[in-house]
Amino acid sequence: MKEFMLIFSGPDFSKLGFSPEQMQAHFAKWGAWIEGIKQKGNYVDGRPLSPGGKIVKGKVPVITDGPFAEAKEIVGGFLIINASSLDEAATISKAAPDMEFGGQVEVREVMKM
Repeated sequence: MKEFMLIFSGPDFSKLGFSPEQMQAHFAKWGAWIEGIKQKGNYVDGRPLSPGGKIVKGKVPVITDGPFAEAKEIVGGFLIINASSLDEAATISKAAPDMEFGGQVEVREVMKM
């Protein structure tokens, strides 16, 4: 098995007008999906990310605030999973709960060092 990182980008749910009950239901979908990955033995680690941060960029590094509030999508978190191939990891990611809202998952193999 190889390790893959799933990086989740999706809408800013705070701007979608979800009620607290709708947000709780959406988080419950995430919990159930991750629990299924755990039960199949594919789960390694994962965490949500806070919405704010900094961006460091350039040959002479410049630090700016980011991600920006006007961005349509935010990186919301990541999982590290075990899978036999990139295709299997991508297939697992297709069931991510944010997909129903136009979310995106970047699937990358974690290189051994």
